[in-house]
Amino acid sequence: KHGRICQLAFLGQITTRNGVHLSGDIDYSGHSFESYPNGLAAVFGDNAIPQAGLLQLVAFVGFLELFVMKDSANGAEPGDFPGDF
Repeated sequence: KHGRICQLAFLGQITTRNGVHLSGDIDYSGHSFESYPNGLAAVFGDNAIPQAGLLQLVAFVGFLELFVMKDSANGAEPGDFPGDF
């Protein structure tokens, strides 16, 4: 599962560095997805994502890791995901 996550992260990095961003606003105060920088600058830079938003991302990924994306489901062999392509 971690290899797939890394592949998605890499594709997301390439996509945003080429200037492709989601349309619309990321919050109710009117900040657009394009208003935040790419890469580590989005976490540590001057226009970084607010700490509450970063905490939400980390909490959501932690929830997925602990409860949704289990290595073995319903007695399946490790690495064998039922319903996977």
